[in-house]
Amino acid sequence: MDFGNFTERARGALQAAQMEALAGRHHNLIPEHLLKALIDDGDGLARRIVRDAGGDPDLLKAAAEERLDRLPKATGEGPHPIYMSPELATVLQAASEAARAGGDRFVTAERLLESLAAQGPLRGLFTRAGADPAALTEAVASMRKGRTADAASAEQGWEALAKYARDLTEEARQGKLDPVIGRDDEIRRTIQVLARRTKNNPVLIGEPGVGKTAIVEGLAQRLAAGDVPEGLKDRRVLALDLTLVLAGAKFRGEFEERLKAVLAEVQAAQGRIILFIDEVHTLIGAGRTDGAIDASNMLKPALARGELRCVGATTPDEYRRYIEKDAALARRFQPVTIDEPSIEDAVSILRGLKSRYEVHHGVRITDAAIVAAVRLGSRYIGDRRLPDKAIDLIDEAASRVRIAIDSKPEALDAVSRKVVQLKIEREALRAEPDKASQDRLQQLETELTAAEAEEASSEETWRASQSRRTEGRRLKEELDQARTQLERAQREGDWSRAGELTYSTIPDLEHRLAEAEARASTEREEVSARDVAAVVTRWTGIPVERMLEAERQRLRDMEAKLAERVVGQTEAVRAVSKAVRRARAGLKDPARPTGSFLFLGPTGVGKTELAKALAQFLFDDENAITRLDMSEYMEKHTVSRMIGSPPGYVGYDDGGSLAERIRRRPYQVVLLDEVEKAHPDVLNVLLQALDDGRLTDGQGRTADFRHAILIMTSNLGSEALLGLGEHEPVGHVRGEVMEEVRRAFRPEFLNRLDDVLIFGRLGRDEMARIVEIQLLRVNQRLAERGLTLVADDAARERLAELGWDPAFGARPLKRAVQSLVEDPIAERLLDREGDPLAPALLSLSVIDGRLALDGVIVEDDRPQGFKAPERTPIGFALAGSSAALH
Repeated sequence: MDFGNFTERARGALQAAQMEALAGRHHNLIPEHLLKALIDDGDGLARRIVRDAGGDPDLLKAAAEERLDRLPKATGEGPHPIYMSPELATVLQAASEAARAGGDRFVTAERLLESLAAQGPLRGLFTRAGADPAALTEAVASMRKGRTADAASAEQGWEALAKYARDLTEEARQGKLDPVIGRDDEIRRTIQVLARRTKNNPVLIGEPGVGKTAIVEGLAQRLAAGDVPEGLKDRRVLALDLTLVLAGAKFRGEFEERLKAVLAEVQAAQGRIILFIDEVHTLIGAGRTDGAIDASNMLKPALARGELRCVGATTPDEYRRYIEKDAALARRFQPVTIDEPSIEDAVSILRGLKSRYEVHHGVRITDAAIVAAVRLGSRYIGDRRLPDKAIDLIDEAASRVRIAIDSKPEALDAVSRKVVQLKIEREALRAEPDKASQDRLQQLETELTAAEAEEASSEETWRASQSRRTEGRRLKEELDQARTQLERAQREGDWSRAGELTYSTIPDLEHRLAEAEARASTEREEVSARDVAAVVTRWTGIPVERMLEAERQRLRDMEAKLAERVVGQTEAVRAVSKAVRRARAGLKDPARPTGSFLFLGPTGVGKTELAKALAQFLFDDENAITRLDMSEYMEKHTVSRMIGSPPGYVGYDDGGSLAERIRRRPYQVVLLDEVEKAHPDVLNVLLQALDDGRLTDGQGRTADFRHAILIMTSNLGSEALLGLGEHEPVGHVRGEVMEEVRRAFRPEFLNRLDDVLIFGRLGRDEMARIVEIQLLRVNQRLAERGLTLVADDAARERLAELGWDPAFGARPLKRAVQSLVEDPIAERLLDREGDPLAPALLSLSVIDGRLALDGVIVEDDRPQGFKAPERTPIGFALAGSSAALH
């Protein structure tokens, strides 16, 4: 028989039948082999046709397999010949004749199924499976809708919507879609566009995560409920998946055939189908090959004639980049802008979704957790949109709690480990014959018996608790299903069923659920705001969980906390603390950074140290700071290093040093060191960040500075400040310093700063406090080696005296501690390496006016009050930071 006039799917079914015969070691290829192959074809339509005819495809397959099992099997090893049975040849001949009679040029798999059902040997199987041959023929005709098989791939275009699209309206009827809360204006606007006579194709434009797809699902729910204008009733929303249309299209023209089949079905529905295309910009270029047209050009004629009613969804960037460039396509769509919901609307949306997530995870979600998810997400996750990021926070927090509940309790795990340890010890003692070991063995047996009893009791309690939780979760699922059935019954007007659900089923389930929750374990089974904060911390690295704890008190004590590291700069610490408190209270300008300051003062007085202390206080991480040395930005072209190179230049894809870091971590301190050395054009770039809280990089991406603190340092006015007496206030020279600042910076730059803070020189009293801080840090490092350094008052005074230099601030003290304390201690540790009797206490004292470590003088014989060497750029660039360093 010539199989050239069989479609690809029909030939595939025959090949699968042959492989089935080979696997079963059957000599003959019979109709049962073909029937099983047709039913097993997941991409074929045989299963659906049998179901549409009222039959059970699984029952039909089982009956065919039963007959195949009774066939004789070939003996011997290796392959064996297979012959087509006369019965199968008759089936194939009948299918060919039926195809010709129906106007088909090719024999399809459906014709094979019809012929199998019409033949005597298998007719009884179909009848017993509930698929009458006449009903089967009607189901095939209904599926084909008058179409003929004119190509070998004709079947790919049949039921194209069933293959490549989801019926959102049917899913809404079955309660599979999440409820859509709010968004009434957007849904109403979409309905208005759909009800127009022309240009009735809305395209929803909004940032990722604002709820564009949810609006279409809300439209589907309204269509399912009949809550739409008369002109849209009995319509269906089908979501087209372009990836499915493209997948597996290997040959030229195959994609076009599939899309053409989709359009043909939509047009045949005569306006009853509304096609939803998510990421509608992917139509541009989809399926395009050399000499072929893409999907968008195939849709244009149908859109222009009004034969295709389409709803699209895309982002503003993609709309501008792809659709607006194609004016012929853009004019066929009506844009509908979807904005991010407000915090209040996002909270309402999450409250509406709460029950779905409670049922899925089996935990209770508190209202405080919902509010925290929205507020913390809005505050700390700047690169995503509400409500998507808040929903994800709730979902992950609930998952986290669920996993913790399902895990073995810590107490049970500890006693289980104890039992294992005691058993190992018992086995080791059994081999020891001495009396002490035997006595210990008896004692151990007693302990083991008690531990095993405790383990069994704890495990029984835990298992019972898990069983109660499972029961509660099952009841929640049943209650959710009952409520979905109630909505469907009310929608369909089945008031008898609705009354039964309202007054019997649902109250009974609610009562049983309340009893199950009352019997449940006392362990926490709810998602709290703390759980949401922990997820935010995991996502962003910001210690939100810790920041929630007594934050009010921490902010009140902020000055004292910062003063532990930054000495003698009360005015600067107070100004920075006030800015942070304004931001935390929500009173700062929402469009500007948390704070922007210019720190002025001599070197080594604490300007950089205050920035580090601020990062440690706010973000629990001293390294949450971006530091740029502005002496590297003295040339005009270095602007590109900060915001990225323009298109076409080297480094365009890398992003800028400042913009990229803020984009990745918006909550941090930005330190611009020696800002007076930067080129004026570099400072002009900063104006946007200081005023609007944002900076656009070379690729058009926006870095959000609203949650950052910008600190710029400068040595301008240092000469005037160094001329002050030790206890003379900086106010005496403020005018002189500010005059020099105004000469160096433009007014528009200074006017955008929150404050210009002047750091005064450090006096001897401040140096004594810095000595305390430095010695504390030395002791923290020594504690790791089990050592302690004790310095008497004379040694502290001597260190302060040696390290004090008004011109260099605290940096000479850092060097003095390093050379007179750390270096001698390092030598001492190396000398006594491995000595177990070495004392754990080190003493620092003064002998004959010089510093001594454990009675050994470590200070060189040089005059008191030695000055630091002249500062050189290289030497001081390598100097470390101290408690009050620049």
